[in-house]
Amino acid sequence: MEEVKKTNMEALAMNEQEEKSAFDFQTIFKMVILNWKWFLLSVIVCLGIATTYLRYTTPRYNAFAKLLIKEEDNSRRSMNQMLSDLGTISNSNGIDNEIEILYSRDLARQAVTDLKLYTTYRISGKVKDVLLYKKQPISVDLDQEHLNNLKAPISLEIEKEATGYHVTGKYLYVKEGEEVGTEEEINKVLPKLPVILNTKVGHLTFIPERRVMPDGQKLLVTINPPKNEAGKYVGSLSVAPTSKLTTIAQLTLTDESPERAVDYLKQLSICYNRQANDDKNEVAIRTEEFINTRLEKISAELGTTEGTLEEFKKRNNMVELKINATQAVGNQDEYYKRLADMNVQIALVSSIEEYMNLPENKYQTLPSNVGLKDGGAVALINKYNDLALQRNNLLLSASESHPQVVKMTSQLDDLIYSIRRAMHQARRDMNIQRNSVISQFNKYQGQISSTPEQERILSQIGRQQEVKAGLYLMLLQKREENSISLAATADKGKLIDEPVAGGKVSPKSSVIMMAAFVIGIAIPFCILYLIQFFRYKIEGHDDLERLTHLPIIADVAVASDTAKTKADIVVHENKNNQMEEIFRAMRTNLQFMLKENDKVIMFTSSTSHEGKTFNASNLAVSFALMDKKVILVGLDIRRPRLAELFENNDHKHGITNLLVKDSPTMEQLKEQIIPSGINKNLDLLMAGPIPPNPAELLAREALEIIMQNLRKEYDIIIIDTAPVGLVTDTLQIGRVADLTVITCRADYTAKENLNMINGLDLEKKLPHMCIILNGIDMSKKKYGYYYGYGSYGRYGRYGHSTRYGASSYGSYGSYGNYGIYGNYSNSHYGSKEDTSIKK
Repeated sequence: MEEVKKTNMEALAMNEQEEKSAFDFQTIFKMVILNWKWFLLSVIVCLGIATTYLRYTTPRYNAFAKLLIKEEDNSRRSMNQMLSDLGTISNSNGIDNEIEILYSRDLARQAVTDLKLYTTYRISGKVKDVLLYKKQPISVDLDQEHLNNLKAPISLEIEKEATGYHVTGKYLYVKEGEEVGTEEEINKVLPKLPVILNTKVGHLTFIPERRVMPDGQKLLVTINPPKNEAGKYVGSLSVAPTSKLTTIAQLTLTDESPERAVDYLKQLSICYNRQANDDKNEVAIRTEEFINTRLEKISAELGTTEGTLEEFKKRNNMVELKINATQAVGNQDEYYKRLADMNVQIALVSSIEEYMNLPENKYQTLPSNVGLKDGGAVALINKYNDLALQRNNLLLSASESHPQVVKMTSQLDDLIYSIRRAMHQARRDMNIQRNSVISQFNKYQGQISSTPEQERILSQIGRQQEVKAGLYLMLLQKREENSISLAATADKGKLIDEPVAGGKVSPKSSVIMMAAFVIGIAIPFCILYLIQFFRYKIEGHDDLERLTHLPIIADVAVASDTAKTKADIVVHENKNNQMEEIFRAMRTNLQFMLKENDKVIMFTSSTSHEGKTFNASNLAVSFALMDKKVILVGLDIRRPRLAELFENNDHKHGITNLLVKDSPTMEQLKEQIIPSGINKNLDLLMAGPIPPNPAELLAREALEIIMQNLRKEYDIIIIDTAPVGLVTDTLQIGRVADLTVITCRADYTAKENLNMINGLDLEKKLPHMCIILNGIDMSKKKYGYYYGYGSYGRYGRYGHSTRYGASSYGSYGSYGNYGIYGNYSNSHYGSKEDTSIKK
């Protein structure tokens, strides 16, 4: 028995799992059809909102351009090396750095300022304002000085009138040193254009264009701070490399005007090249400044030497010099030249150190290749210049607190320390060499002490003149080489193709309309699904099918008042309406389920107020109409309702008077049976007086004796019992029944009650169970669609009425409260006198 029970439970669990896992398209289809008006309304509303959005939203377009970012040219590097590597340093380490530069706000601000994109023009329209670009009848601008300090937008409205141009608007004026400003208004009539209008935030210039502004038309002008407008373009710009193997960047800009987007991309490339060229020439420009400073100083020294020579010759009346150089003089001359060269090198080191010590030159490029012969110092200076340029380039798109900038600053500090140390070491080495040369020079000078003083002095002046003249010529050559390098600078970026405007990016009409259609369907679907998900009561036939495996033998509609004749009886003889057909179908299904010699049909429910008494009574009438002898037994002895339903006030007779006896006879049974008053073939065995111990009475053997006697006299025995989910009385009665009918009520019975009913069937606690669904309101669309009673025989639709007749059990007490009925002995049920029941 246990194995059979386990097998049945496993089979039920598998069946329920399959039903839950299956996607019920039929239910979804029914939900859509039954609520098609809500779906249609939702779709119409969503499509209307989408249409309105498309109507009022300003479209945006794409513009595309490809920018070739040139790499370092090897041939140019070779040329620059021959020209002492003056002014040819790359401004980036790769395509990623260049992309970040293209994203920089400073570059965008330059492009916006050059094209005057900080001023926007719109024509006021009835539906929405129309953007104008290069088609405005009047151009408005703000002077450059105040434009750079503009804090908030300036809004203007220009209207053409017969007397001129009426200008109205407002702007925010913030005083210097204050954070909160005051709003100022503009209200002027300009008789003619061009004109300059003075305001607290600057001078507004109004210039007429070739297009004529008609009378009554309103031109809306907005002047935004360039930095704010630059931020908007940076956010709309997309820069990405076309591939990993090239240095070509794909520039994409999204804007309201395709022409404006094309112009911006062109100007952005121009500003990019301008900035790149400035970076490339920074070292060359600083080198030129250094060379010019040295030329001025050496030119002055050379002029002084030549003046000394001229003065010496005049003073000594010299016309020409005789050269009688001896070997000593020659050696002296050689060491003097070396001494002069050492002095020049020391002077160069001092000049560079003096340049480095200036505060304004901190972290700036240093003069390179000016004749310094110390290779280590020159290499460190070149390395320092490379890193300084990279840091300056990075500062274009990052702040000084950026980790990469901090790192480069630290490296520059290290390099400047290394350069100072190299300069110091070079100076010390040069001093040692100069001291050695001086020692040798003094040695040879002593050898020629006998040389005439005049000749010696002339030789010294001539040598100084020669050295300074050579240095002057060298610096002139370096300056020319530096100028050639400046003139040979090429653009860093090149537009491969002219920027072109693409198609409309947003809004996508087809996508938005499709999304609106889907949302229009999804909104009611989700609402209905949530409503269905949170409903915990049975609504219809489909719910029962999903929740139980028991056969459903009938779906009983709510009866209208016109269908009733006496009390809640809706089944009548010689009538063919909806309710008769329902109970005929129930009767037929039960006949198929009853086996041979089966007669006893027991009606129960999971809880009260589900209509078991109503359905049992009308089914009994339906069987009686087949000329079968039928008895309806009221075994709901806690809260009997048969008397109320059949409008019978006889509470003396009933089955409780028989249950108290040990062996009730047929004669005693017939004394308790009364006619129904509805049909001659239908008799009633009421509950009788309410006992204090109903469960014990139903467990007595007398119940079997009573049912055996009834089987002999009647063809069909229908028992009305108490709800099986509230008390155990029904389980006691199940031993005398052949078939159990469980009554569930639509929109009333909780779905979880089906678990109890399924459990009773698995455990075989009630015989041959089946279910009927009661209380279906045919006026509701959710039932009328898939219940077929409304179309068969054109019965029509019944309106709302009282459910099951009197929709409560009256005032016969409640389940579980026995003390309110008083104390009764068994002898009370045997008495033929009326027993009063205390409520």
